[in-house]
Amino acid sequence: MAFSPVSSPVLTPYLATTLFGLENVLAQELEALGAQNIRLGNRAVEFSGDQPLLYKANIWCRTAIRILKPFRTFTVRDERDLYRQVSKINWSDYIHSDQTFAIQSVVSQSTFEHSLFVSQLTKDAIVDQFRNRTGQRPSVNVESPDVRLNLYMLENRVTISLDASGDSLHRRGYRQQTNVAPLSEVLAAGILMLTAWDKKVPLIDPMCGSGTFLTEAALLAHNIAPGLYRRNHFGFMNWPDFDENVYQQVLASAEAAQLPDKEVDIVGSDIDKDYIEAARKNITYAGLEDYIRVHVRDLKDAQGIGEKGVVLVNPPYGERIHPENLNQLYKLIGDTFKTNFAGYDAFVFTGNLDAAKHIGLKTSRRIPLYNGPIECRLLKYELYRGTRKQVTEAVQER
Repeated sequence: MAFSPVSSPVLTPYLATTLFGLENVLAQELEALGAQNIRLGNRAVEFSGDQPLLYKANIWCRTAIRILKPFRTFTVRDERDLYRQVSKINWSDYIHSDQTFAIQSVVSQSTFEHSLFVSQLTKDAIVDQFRNRTGQRPSVNVESPDVRLNLYMLENRVTISLDASGDSLHRRGYRQQTNVAPLSEVLAAGILMLTAWDKKVPLIDPMCGSGTFLTEAALLAHNIAPGLYRRNHFGFMNWPDFDENVYQQVLASAEAAQLPDKEVDIVGSDIDKDYIEAARKNITYAGLEDYIRVHVRDLKDAQGIGEKGVVLVNPPYGERIHPENLNQLYKLIGDTFKTNFAGYDAFVFTGNLDAAKHIGLKTSRRIPLYNGPIECRLLKYELYRGTRKQVTEAVQER
């Protein structure tokens, strides 16, 4: 009796973009979802998968900014050649004439100097093709297009991709109010994952601002996919091959994976009552008020819970604070860690390394990251009970 071979699912190459320093974290997320052929890049991770994986990556990835589907690569000599190569693509496979579209171009080390010009030339080639073939043309909508295209030009090598995410994935949809310098949700999630918090011991942010660390921590601890907050707002939903049934199955699976009964202490505080009010509104809007506690409290009065945990802060970098006052603030952070958080792993995310010297503790790890254009470090401090020498001797005696 002859058996028909079982056909393997068709794997499509994708690219997930992220922030500098989070490439390994994102690769681990994608691997856990079932991605294959994973390869790290600069602020990006290449991978392969089927259509359900594309939907999962957008719903589940906490450290991805966008998920792209590259579909055409070519080399160009000049402006005329770019127009000609773009015109060779059958754009009706990707955009309908009654849809809107937008193009984001990134140009690096190329004879083409301006990304805006490259976007304009690409747009002209697409529009001209529709007009010549059908007499109708799709419109450009920069703010909220039906289809987003990504053009990346390295030297004169061009890759054109469909943007599966639509709006940036850092826009979870839960944040209603922010403080003066809010932390990106993607960066906050990445920092939490870099701390190796086990989602069992307490996590405390005694300078919580509008609560981004706290909210992302609750999503992690209770296995809530961040994409559930924007379930009807992904770019792939406007593609010709969008499969509503598959997408609903992925959504249902994400809903079922939540852990509402898990118990873990996630606590935030801030001396500014307006920030705490903003944090409460964001947490409530996200439906996480049962998982997070926030209080108005001076940093020096913050306390650890239990014998071990993680304390994490993102203090000001100094743009609006006098240097002397900033140094005193960082010294207070160190004093509070030593006095009130013995046994904890402490982390400070900062873009001011001179001020960080005033923390007065020895770092056990320094991870380079960026907050927007600002070069930062995630500094880890191991807060031993007693002296480090006493801890080492106790371990050796066991």
